[in-house]
Amino acid sequence: MKYIDEIQRGMDLLSSAGAVFVGQAVRYKGTSITNQVKNYPDDQLIELPVAEEFQMGFCLGMAIGGKLPVSIYPRANFAILACNQLVNHIDKWHTMGGRNEKVIVKIAVGSSYPLDPGEQHKANYAEAFRSMCTSVEVHDLLYPHQIYPAYQQVLESEGSHILIEHADLYRLEV
Repeated sequence: MKYIDEIQRGMDLLSSAGAVFVGQAVRYKGTSITNQVKNYPDDQLIELPVAEEFQMGFCLGMAIGGKLPVSIYPRANFAILACNQLVNHIDKWHTMGGRNEKVIVKIAVGSSYPLDPGEQHKANYAEAFRSMCTSVEVHDLLYPHQIYPAYQQVLESEGSHILIEHADLYRLEV
């Protein structure tokens, strides 16, 4: 089983459940994640400008409205700009009277191959997100066999989740 194939299986599962994919390069070319959503209908793809914090808050609003948003960050380093909404709103929403709405946050740890983008584009903040969030579950997807079960769990369970993928693994055969 290939890492990228399992990622695609998971994405297809979310798509079939009616998820709406939100972020940069979801409707227009730009990142490796663009290829993961290219076959989904336009009404499941919301392209946003680079506004990471707004994007996370927008997705909470979608969830409150009954949608299943997948907030996509093609680089973990840029997801830290959305921490206010993630940590102070999504993670605490159920304690503030919310219904434990579900926001799925998909974060890619940037690849260093074929061109190293520099330290500001390839960090993994899985442990930092775990330490900041009390209710949002973090899934650090290091192995192909973890991926589809994690996507299933995210879809079937209550509450919000972060799926952390590793772009360097997209190209591996196993």
